[in-house]
Amino acid sequence: MNDNILGLGLLRQPKSVLFGPGQRRQLPYIAKSIASSVLIVTDARMAASETFHEIRHSLEDHGIAVSVYAETEPDLPRENILAVVNRYAHGTASCAIDAVIGIGGGSCLDLAKVCAVALVNQHDVRDYYGEFRVPAPGLPVITVPTTGGTGAEVTCISVVYDRDKGMKLGIASPHLEPYAAVIDPELTLTCPPGLTAATAADALSHLVEAFTARAKNPTPEEIDTKLYAGKNRLTDLFAGQGLALLNTSLARVIDSPGDIAARADVMFAAYCAGMAINTTGTAGAHAIQSPMATYCDAPHGFGVGALLPYIMRFNLPSRVEAFAEMGRIFGVAQASQSTLEQAQAAILRVEALLETARAPLDLKSIGLKPEQFDAIADQAMQATRLLANNPRTLTKQAIVAILQKGYEGDRSWWEIA
Repeated sequence: MNDNILGLGLLRQPKSVLFGPGQRRQLPYIAKSIASSVLIVTDARMAASETFHEIRHSLEDHGIAVSVYAETEPDLPRENILAVVNRYAHGTASCAIDAVIGIGGGSCLDLAKVCAVALVNQHDVRDYYGEFRVPAPGLPVITVPTTGGTGAEVTCISVVYDRDKGMKLGIASPHLEPYAAVIDPELTLTCPPGLTAATAADALSHLVEAFTARAKNPTPEEIDTKLYAGKNRLTDLFAGQGLALLNTSLARVIDSPGDIAARADVMFAAYCAGMAINTTGTAGAHAIQSPMATYCDAPHGFGVGALLPYIMRFNLPSRVEAFAEMGRIFGVAQASQSTLEQAQAAILRVEALLETARAPLDLKSIGLKPEQFDAIADQAMQATRLLANNPRTLTKQAIVAILQKGYEGDRSWWEIA
């Protein structure tokens, strides 16, 4: 259904969200209300930083015992989860841990959320792949993002790379919802330029997919059993705000990485994107990018960004009004233009923002090859939860055509039969 005729408003969100420069200093006060001993999961780069030591010492100064796992890898391999569970779910090391704090990018935050349930339920993480398969709540989780892009700080979804299966798999459950998110833009000031650009492209893709997602008008039973309830009035509120913020702040943060106001706006846009996709879900670009990652090592944000021009063109016939509204949010749609022209202006603006982030806009430049298209399309068709969110039905033939257009960099307006 393309129109949200019920006017539903639905959000899934943490109990508390604290946003603003310097707000990481509130972390020990939040933590001590729920824990006397915490496990911090992060990566080696963050763990070696002065800021991390400041955070750790502030927790300890408030009487909180701290354990640290600092071996998180990009794209969160399943082995990281097994390592945490093996280290902390057995023997005396686990007895005192009563909360998990994730500090870092999306993989660190996803690891914190999954480990919090795995430490309590003690299943193989493979038992959780899919939707509503986590059997019971885990330890409370506090998320502290250090990048402005993934939105993982507020979502009840984690993505795991399973090497044996050769693909990324999602875990979607209300039990993964963080207890609190502490979002401090100062933590992004040391984010490398390439990572800043890739995560910004990821946030932009989330916002576009959320704003143009399918409106499902779910039944009460579906709301109770499905995380992705579709585009609705409340998700549009967050997605629209996030698009407006990225429209004015993305160029500033790329040109002046030390601009804390620009960093704050980009990080707030990423938070808005997380709030939106927590209910709408992501869609076609993410369904296709996941198997693409097996064949090229481009960062996730650049992968979905490179797909976005072509999936937007594919979806345009089913979302002309939504894209036109996006054009008005961006300030690029003129009242004298037709609705279709306003919609096309929005798509061109998204591409301009990706170019501003120095993100690749074709698939050849990130290493994809035509002989891989068929296998990628087969795997993408298995991402049924994401495909169900796409506003226009995606078939294997359509996915192959999108990949071909993306490989050729053909950004003319086109139709797929």
